[in-house]
Amino acid sequence: MSDQRKSSFATVDPATGKTVAEFPSIEGEEVDSAVEAADRAFGAWRKRPVEDRAALVGRAAGLMRERKESLARIITLEMGKLISEARGEVDLAASILTYYADHGPDFAADEPLDVEEGDAFLVNEPLGVLLGVMPWNFPLYQVVRFAGPNLVLGNTVMVKHAGICPQSALALESLFRDAGAPVGVYTNLFVSHDEISRIIDSPVVRGASLTGSERAGAQVAERAGRNMKPSLLELGGSDVFIVLDGEGLERTVDAAVAGRMANTGQSCVASKRFIVVADVYDDFVEGMRRSFAALEPGAPSDESTTLGPLSSEQAASDLVDQIRETVDQGAELVIGGGRVDRPGAYVEPTILTGVKPGMRAYAEELFGPAAVIYRVADEDEAIALANDSQYGLGGSVFCADVERARRVAGRVETGMVWINHPTSTRADLPFGGIKRSGYGRELSGLGMKEFVNRKLVRVLPPDAELRGIAG
Repeated sequence: MSDQRKSSFATVDPATGKTVAEFPSIEGEEVDSAVEAADRAFGAWRKRPVEDRAALVGRAAGLMRERKESLARIITLEMGKLISEARGEVDLAASILTYYADHGPDFAADEPLDVEEGDAFLVNEPLGVLLGVMPWNFPLYQVVRFAGPNLVLGNTVMVKHAGICPQSALALESLFRDAGAPVGVYTNLFVSHDEISRIIDSPVVRGASLTGSERAGAQVAERAGRNMKPSLLELGGSDVFIVLDGEGLERTVDAAVAGRMANTGQSCVASKRFIVVADVYDDFVEGMRRSFAALEPGAPSDESTTLGPLSSEQAASDLVDQIRETVDQGAELVIGGGRVDRPGAYVEPTILTGVKPGMRAYAEELFGPAAVIYRVADEDEAIALANDSQYGLGGSVFCADVERARRVAGRVETGMVWINHPTSTRADLPFGGIKRSGYGRELSGLGMKEFVNRKLVRVLPPDAELRGIAG
């Protein structure tokens, strides 16, 4: 690099460990200039008709579909996602942009209130410049679920993407620019973590959204709170997958494998803790073992590969350490547990049983191809175990009796529960958690209600009676 500053933004192919490209960071006055440009853009952007803002987001969706293959290849190169799944991520991201292009104007419309006298309504006004701190595991999806609704609402957004996804970050910025976004409406920032606090401190930045680790979330929330600014956090998860009966067990096992192995297990809402009633436990474990054993490691760009690498060498090393220490603490290793014998950040598909409180895998999130399976006597024990977690993002319940499954879902302490399907996501469904999994909701109509001034406008006739005022 010709730039003298050490960059924290680099594409490193996790399938080979080779550095492909590096990009310089900005700091100080350059960051301040970007923030000022976003603020200037906000003044004009908020005045544009909401239909115009929605149309731009719709054009971005169209460009994303046109560039599907190139975007998918970038994702696969930078974080190791299987190419078929990378294409699926592009489709999902485009569907989110289309959803807000189609429905955003209605979500942003004034909301009349039912009052006894006169009129009253809520006006949904944008706040201003927003900062989004984004993770590497879904380089497009995570960004557009933040950017799409807020751009339609009239906010301007600045995105600090993960250090291992710089080309994904630049591709998104180019996509919005090519869709017609004025300078400053969507801004990519290659900045260090130290600069994030300075950005949040800026008086023109009106809110911050983070998807990532608990530690990073706590830092962003603390900084935003100190500045009296709203924040939204989507953090870790340790989603439960509760199996209450053996009816359709083959499909249930297939769902469990899909829920655990999507994105090589690197998803906040991946199924991670499998809680199975005793009478089907052994068959369930054996079914998952056979499926895990059949996965074939290979280059993630190869269509035939069914086991890709983790996002980085550090991620692979950390996961193996968690597994080994849990086994040393007394857990049983059913399959896997180590590194795949090939170059790259590959970890063997792993199943742990006999995990108890005090062991690392009991309390910690396992971010990769590792499942923990528990045997329980009944649904009460299943619910108690499910809720014995610091996380509360998503979960799923499998049962032929849907009403029973709904009762159990009502007792599970999470922000989302899916019945007879692993936790997933759609543009029209709210997404978010409780406990240490964060707060706030993205997607659906709620995705436009986080960074908004819901201004009350009360209309009374000139001769209305003057009443007592409280405040």
